[in-house]
Amino acid sequence: MRRFLQNFREVMKLSIIIVNYNTKDITLDCLISIDRFPVDGKFEVIVVDNASTDNSIDSFEKLRVKNYKLKVIKNDYNSGFSKANNIGIKSASGEYIFLLNSDTRVLKNSINELMDFAQTHKNVGIVAPKLLNGDNTAQPSVFKLPTLARTIRQYWLGEAKLTDKYVPQDSSPVSIEAAVGAALLFTPAGRKKAGLLDERYFMYFEDLDYCRKARAKGLKIYYLPSAKIIHIHGASGVSSLAQRDRLIASSKIYHGVLGYYLLTLIIKIGSKLGLVTK
Repeated sequence: MRRFLQNFREVMKLSIIIVNYNTKDITLDCLISIDRFPVDGKFEVIVVDNASTDNSIDSFEKLRVKNYKLKVIKNDYNSGFSKANNIGIKSASGEYIFLLNSDTRVLKNSINELMDFAQTHKNVGIVAPKLLNGDNTAQPSVFKLPTLARTIRQYWLGEAKLTDKYVPQDSSPVSIEAAVGAALLFTPAGRKKAGLLDERYFMYFEDLDYCRKARAKGLKIYYLPSAKIIHIHGASGVSSLAQRDRLIASSKIYHGVLGYYLLTLIIKIGSKLGLVTK
């Protein structure tokens, strides 16, 4: 009874948000990994299902976990990645929010390390872990924010891969400009200043947009290499044609329509003239 009352009074420290769309099996694997390597303190996991047709909801509701409270939210339609995450965030009770892709696997102490860092460093808005491929090799997951100037430098002046994803070589925490949205921890300060994800992004660029917004509010973004999470890249994706169309649509939102066409022109000219450094 005493233990029950203690848990009841304990503050909900963390809410983990996972968006599911017809990825029942990999989402179940993700949920099981969280239960296997739980977070210290009281936390919850919220799965937002975007109207899946693969019997996802029944499978999640039948799942029995020991170390956290599982909440399942069913959308009536596929609302997209940003809006679904926002639905989860709005229903969350945790002080910290951890956005986690369904195609990830949590490893021992990975989330604890993210939380420890976020709680002991000032002015932090977002903390990103080191992402690993299925074979445990490092997965490029960090960006420099794309700009017209950087695109010109890369595609016309031959400065290699300024706008490409990369893996920081630092063995200690390092300040970065942006990280992919497969696993991002938002601090209370980050949530307060940067707000919710921009729901105009159905998929893609929402992570870059949020990181850009957080930096504009004076918040720092950190990459924590000691916190490792497996990301089965592409497992939660869609067809290549739909992927391309959504990527273009999101790029136009992020850069603006004029900015998008200028970037496209810069890249085409640089590629045609052979100025691109491989």
